[in-house]
Amino acid sequence: MSDDADPDSNRRSRRRRLRGALARTARISRWEVSRSAGTVDRKTVLVLAALALVVGLVGVSAAGEGLGLEDEIYVVAVDEDSKYHDVAVESEAFRPMPLDELVVESGDEANADVVVTRNGELARYGPHGAAAHDAFVEAIDAYNEERFRREANETAAYPVHVELDYQERNFDRTSERGGRDGSSNGDSDGGTGTDPSENGTGDDSTADGTGGEGSSDDGSGGTGGDTDGADRNDGAGDDGDGRLQVPNIGAGGAVDGTVGPPGSISPPFPFQSLLLAFLFVVPMNFVIQAYGSTIMDERVKRRGELLLVSPASRREIVAGKTLPYLLGLVVVAVGITVAVRGGLLSIAAAIPIALLFLAATFAGAMLARSYKELTFVTVTISVFLTTYTFIPAVFTDVNPIALISPLTLIVTDLQGESVSLGEYVFSTAPFYCGAAVCFLLGIGVYREEDMFAQKALPAKVLDAIASRLHGYRSVAALTTLFIPFVFAGQLLAVALLFAVPEQLAVPLVIVLAAAIEEVAKSVHVYAGFVRSRFEASLRVAAVLGVCSGAGFFVGEKLTHVVQFVGLPELTVGAAAFGPELSGDPLLAAAVFLAPLVLHVVTAVISAIGASRSRIDYALTVVLATLVHAIYNVGVIALVA
Repeated sequence: MSDDADPDSNRRSRRRRLRGALARTARISRWEVSRSAGTVDRKTVLVLAALALVVGLVGVSAAGEGLGLEDEIYVVAVDEDSKYHDVAVESEAFRPMPLDELVVESGDEANADVVVTRNGELARYGPHGAAAHDAFVEAIDAYNEERFRREANETAAYPVHVELDYQERNFDRTSERGGRDGSSNGDSDGGTGTDPSENGTGDDSTADGTGGEGSSDDGSGGTGGDTDGADRNDGAGDDGDGRLQVPNIGAGGAVDGTVGPPGSISPPFPFQSLLLAFLFVVPMNFVIQAYGSTIMDERVKRRGELLLVSPASRREIVAGKTLPYLLGLVVVAVGITVAVRGGLLSIAAAIPIALLFLAATFAGAMLARSYKELTFVTVTISVFLTTYTFIPAVFTDVNPIALISPLTLIVTDLQGESVSLGEYVFSTAPFYCGAAVCFLLGIGVYREEDMFAQKALPAKVLDAIASRLHGYRSVAALTTLFIPFVFAGQLLAVALLFAVPEQLAVPLVIVLAAAIEEVAKSVHVYAGFVRSRFEASLRVAAVLGVCSGAGFFVGEKLTHVVQFVGLPELTVGAAAFGPELSGDPLLAAAVFLAPLVLHVVTAVISAIGASRSRIDYALTVVLATLVHAIYNVGVIALVA
């Protein structure tokens, strides 16, 4: 055969192998679907139907006007000629009934929760009376405020006009004000009727001067003037050098004119979008139960032996068994997106979450020894990942720390905002990489000697890690692959501690971040020594430490995308990821290269302990953590 034909032959051979792999993966997926469908009984179908119904009801209720879950939850007895009757009619929380139909039983029970007497007083009955009374007082306030807003002379009703302009937070501590201030004050002689026994519903106010006269300090009337140039927005999202500061999410930059008393002003909180986004996570917690069970069946019932002796590789087997569940979650995500009127961003953000749920469950199912252990593992995975995705998203409109969760992207999409490609990568890359590593480690123990052996969980973890060690270069590669877990752990520490007082949060974050990094740099080295992948000598330990430290340095620099979303400008963020590199070029270069020396030194310390014994390894990890923490404190003090 000529040399010219060799490339074509190689390409045809690769295509045949690829088609064969895809065919085997698809065949295993069909087997998995048919087997899983055969194990679903009537009770399971009813449970799944009930779950889908609950999720659908919550989604429909939160997406729009919905089902009105709080409609007419209280009964108020009030006559039609009462000035409070309109309040009861317009409030969705109350169902009015004539006062003549009131029936008061013995004790404190009645067929109404709140009663408006003919002299205008409120009475409460029953166990829900107190809550109904407070809700009715709030309804009176809302009714009066709405009437004032409809008045032609709005200035007389509300002499002080407050218009809010939410600006993106500027972390370089420069003053950048926006919005228009009400620069005058006014007093109102009329009441808004917060207590029916005192002020009524505001019926005494007149159409030409509702609520009384407004007066300003300078005597020019209570109209409220604009501050000089305060409504200019000079670009809160850019500090002038072209570097992205804070993700443009939530209510940032939107002008919200608020008319009413100061008590009606509240900060933005994406409750509705957050509730809808949480619907994407709920089905994942149930799907991983079924997915983990099918992996456990392969081990406990030894069904995996047939697949292991088949022509399919371990990667093809795992891909075939995982694909139906992943496609099912994608279909569910698409359905929820359509139901809540989301966009493609919601689907793209849900996929990495689903992948990590499945990958972590696969690794856990390969490590568990029984269904009891599997239940513990899946519950732990569910709680941890749900917490990791949900809690940061609560701060979508407050802090850039929210972007560590892809759920924030869904909230942003449901709010009608957009995100950049860099923000999407920052939010989802740890999930994609973490899922890849979990699958990689799980496939490492997808073999007969581990699948059907009753080993303790730590022993199987060491087997999974050691299965990927094939020389010095593999140590550096594994260290780099562990970076997403380090990144996720540090981000979670920052998310949980950024609201804690800095005097306590900063030391904790420094120590936790150092400990997470030192464990990630040394656990596979320890596994290599325990499983006799390497010679337990001082020279080999030093070489492994150098490889691990260098690999971590390279991977760490790849994660410096955090600087594009402003996290190092937070005090707690700088404690975890290091301060922003700026100012003196020599200082910046020193700060950039110094971690290489640090990671190599601390990795060598841990590697020497790992080559000796488990106790020595634990002690050297603690020592390396202290060295690392002291270094972080010094760098922060130097750059600050």
